[in-house]
Amino acid sequence: MAKKAVATLHEGSTDGRAYSKVIKMVKSPKTGAYIFDEQMVPNEAVKDFFKK
Repeated sequence: MAKKAVATLHEGSTDGRAYSKVIKMVKSPKTGAYIFDEQMVPNEAVKDFFKK
């Protein structure tokens, strides 16, 4: 039987729903190719992440 890995997103916090995984597509100034910026941010900071 396989083990289940349990990961916490923030030490001391047991509520994993306080964070969201956000992905933004950004065009590279060097090559012109698109890259993906992935981060785990608190739910309150999601709009700020996309404004940058």
